[in-house]
Amino acid sequence: MSEPTSQPGAEQQALQAACAEQLKALFPALFTGAPKPVKLRIQADIQERAPGQFSKQQLSAFLRRHTGSTAYLNAVIKSTHRFDLDGKEAGEITAEHKQVARDELSRRRAKHQERQVQEEAAQRQRFELLRAFETTTLTRANFCALKGLAEAKLDGLLAQAREEAKAWAARPRPADGGRGGAPGDRRGGPGADRRGPRQGRPDDRRPGRGPSGKGAGQGRPQGGRSAPARPESARAQPAEATREAAAPVDAAVQAPATDVGQGEA
Repeated sequence: MSEPTSQPGAEQQALQAACAEQLKALFPALFTGAPKPVKLRIQADIQERAPGQFSKQQLSAFLRRHTGSTAYLNAVIKSTHRFDLDGKEAGEITAEHKQVARDELSRRRAKHQERQVQEEAAQRQRFELLRAFETTTLTRANFCALKGLAEAKLDGLLAQAREEAKAWAARPRPADGGRGGAPGDRRGGPGADRRGPRQGRPDDRRPGRGPSGKGAGQGRPQGGRSAPARPESARAQPAEATREAAAPVDAAVQAPATDVGQGEA
């Protein structure tokens, strides 16, 4: 005996759609509009209020799909009560049920992000394959052998890469005119300068430095006369004092940033 598939066939989808429409017509207060958390054991109430109109299997399939939707799970998290067939409050939603809904939504988000990363990686590989094929001097057979690719699959991958590159080129450009990276690449364009501010600019010199970068007080003042000699105590400042003066600045720069995400749910 074959196991039922996870995705319903066309006939099952039609039956579920008919069941949903019938429930909306019979109990609009509960099944129309935004999803509402349903009363526990609502299936027994439906059978009692509409005897013989739905099979147990039909209702189970509908309720499993209805209560498993993302919109329904969000409703469970945000709502405080469940509702009966007449749209009236029918018991509070427990903290355990809210946590189950949160865990399921977190699992779905993680799965979606993982699938998105995999799709973008595959798209980048197809783009690189297209770029390599258009610039290679190898024969088709040798190129496929080099890439470890079956020759029968090459045309399909190249066609898909061309369509993706065409769609990427048609995307709206950022306001700064950048083109962005290759298809499937979220990084900025190849010309993007991600470096920080340049060191040693005229407006970014250390305090106490002159335009030439030498220590203040050195050189000749205006008028051509030599500056008076400094006392021996002023010239003989130890290097330790200089390092101690700079220490608070270095400590502030090197202090680790606070992790604002810690402790959040």
